[in-house]
Amino acid sequence: MAEMAEIEAGQKSEIKTDLVDNKEDTIGDIKAEQDTRNVGTLDRKLKSRHVQFMALSGAIGTGLFVGSGQVLSLAGPLSTFLAYLITALNVYCVVHSLGEMAAYLPLPGAVPVYASRYVDEALGFVLGWNYWYQLAIGCPIEVTVSIVVVDYWPNDIPKAALVTIFLLAMVIVNCFPVRIYGEAEFVFGAIKLTTIVGLILLMFIITLGGAPSGDRIGFRYWNDPGPMNEYLETGSLGRFLAFWKVFIQATFSYGGSEMVVIASGETEDPRRNIPKAIRRVFWRIAIFYILALFLVSLCVSSADSRLLDAIKNSDPGAASSPFVIAIENGGIKILPSIINAVVLSSAWSAGNSFFYSSTRVLYAAALDGKAPKFLTYEKWGVPYACVGATTAISLLCYMNLNNQGEEVFFWFSNIAAVSTLVVWTAICVTYLRFFNGLRHNGISRDSLPYKSPFQPALAYFAIFFCVIVALFNGYDAFFPGKFSAKTFVPPYIDIFIFVGLFLGYKLVKRTSFVKLSDMDLWSGKAEIDQLEGTWPERKPRNLLERIWFWIA
Repeated sequence: MAEMAEIEAGQKSEIKTDLVDNKEDTIGDIKAEQDTRNVGTLDRKLKSRHVQFMALSGAIGTGLFVGSGQVLSLAGPLSTFLAYLITALNVYCVVHSLGEMAAYLPLPGAVPVYASRYVDEALGFVLGWNYWYQLAIGCPIEVTVSIVVVDYWPNDIPKAALVTIFLLAMVIVNCFPVRIYGEAEFVFGAIKLTTIVGLILLMFIITLGGAPSGDRIGFRYWNDPGPMNEYLETGSLGRFLAFWKVFIQATFSYGGSEMVVIASGETEDPRRNIPKAIRRVFWRIAIFYILALFLVSLCVSSADSRLLDAIKNSDPGAASSPFVIAIENGGIKILPSIINAVVLSSAWSAGNSFFYSSTRVLYAAALDGKAPKFLTYEKWGVPYACVGATTAISLLCYMNLNNQGEEVFFWFSNIAAVSTLVVWTAICVTYLRFFNGLRHNGISRDSLPYKSPFQPALAYFAIFFCVIVALFNGYDAFFPGKFSAKTFVPPYIDIFIFVGLFLGYKLVKRTSFVKLSDMDLWSGKAEIDQLEGTWPERKPRNLLERIWFWIA
């Protein structure tokens, strides 16, 4: 009997030990899953120069080279300059708020992931899909812009062929490992950088009378027809309405400035390279964008007949670019075609950036369980299922081949029109939760890889700015005789879609706002902690390298 009791006691001891071991294994598995959650299996192949030029390319595109002409003609030089400057300050707030989170936890396409962890899973869901659509619809839009730009030169190429060429090139680049995409953006970014520096110098020379025409312009066009134009009303109210109308166009022009953060999950040494790119985004916008706009507003009158005719007749390509008009007015030959070629490369590069970014945002949403699991499929560091999804929506550009299709495409593209402001607002709300979560968990911001300045004031300002502009950007629809589906729906439809999806997900999934005590600030952090310090630190050996390292 004693022997039987000992055997039974031994068996119970073994069962208890097995249960403890199994429990420890389960806890270990859960912890391992949490440590790698949202990390994915993409490769960190983007170098510092790739990231720096992605940051540059995201902010400078057709909005500067062509779109600025419409803004100048509508609002006048001073209104244009001030609105773009104020919007640049808002970009500074958004990018620095997002940059602090991304440097701490650099995950692929991380924006919706942060929203799920720090605010509410419903916000992560709607932000992931809204952000993906905003970026993905940019691909067919930029393909369409590229076709229009080609029409600047007389040609008989079928539009269907051009659509296929431009779209197929984007798909092929994004089917290769991410380093190929990085090299493509580096080349196109270098072209943009060289062009914008050249244009800044050229506009300065023209305004001082250095063009073949010899006309010394100075501030002539700021005095006549004046610094601020009127819109819808006369007097001070009309000038304010024109000034306010610029903000939404300026926001669209700057849209994509945060793309560098989307690539943080594929960036080498992200805790050094991401803050480096973030710090320089605003100054590059200020130097290259604001300075270029200021100088071209000196060289071209907002009432210039060439500018107004080009806009009225929807002239293709660079024909409506204020830079080209300034060059033509100065009597300089050949350069307009060169500028048009740069505009073409900018349009395609912007579409390529939208394509890349949309696939990473969708991949992040799939990893987080907010999109179908098959979208997590990747090979050679490329999320091919997400590439396929973005390619499918990009086929919408073929709708522009007939008039009925153009009308439908107008609605598709404008659904995402105000999405930039909605996304920026969500990013800053997420940052405020991250800020409070750090404080609640006793994590000092001084210990972070990057501590953005003036927080949380920057995030509060950005939320206020984005909400006000989003709510009032369609004000002209409410003026007598102006109300129609085309004037009311595009400015506001995305707000209703965003709120509807958010509330719908909360009701179906019964999610709740994340408490500060339950906030997940650690999942995925172990992976980057292990890699930190494995990348060599680059130190400039001379003045030229110091300049190059600042640029790239």
